[in-house]
Amino acid sequence: MTEVAGRPGTSGGLALRAGQFVFAAASICAMASAPGFTNYTAFCYLVASMGLQALWSLGLGCLDYYALTLRRDLQQALLMSLFVVGDCVTAILSFAAACSAAGVVVLFERDAYLCRRDPQLPCGRFEVAAAFAFLCWTFSAASALVMSWLLASL
Repeated sequence: MTEVAGRPGTSGGLALRAGQFVFAAASICAMASAPGFTNYTAFCYLVASMGLQALWSLGLGCLDYYALTLRRDLQQALLMSLFVVGDCVTAILSFAAACSAAGVVVLFERDAYLCRRDPQLPCGRFEVAAAFAFLCWTFSAASALVMSWLLASL
């Protein structure tokens, strides 16, 4: 049971963390390049959530790299408990932020037609940021699932 792909201290775990970080950073960059995103709460929440996700995944990615370099085992009950809680919290926050941002984008484009009426509104960038947030969430959810599975098998 302990040989699950993506467990901490392995190259699979490092790849999951790298994917989380890359897509969170891409979402932040896409949103930050959109002028006026601070006028909408859902987009500010997306940036805050992706910032937290990027910091969490960067920290655990560094820990995975350290464990890989020194061949350390990170499967200890206390560490796994912290990983599970952190991964579950960041996965839930990422999903909520991605859904809220995507909901506002749908409102702008399909319901209120604000994107057609106001060509200055960067709807395409909002869409890209929400899409990257969903991709970040998929990596985060996979990591949370792996960590929960590993904690249950200890």
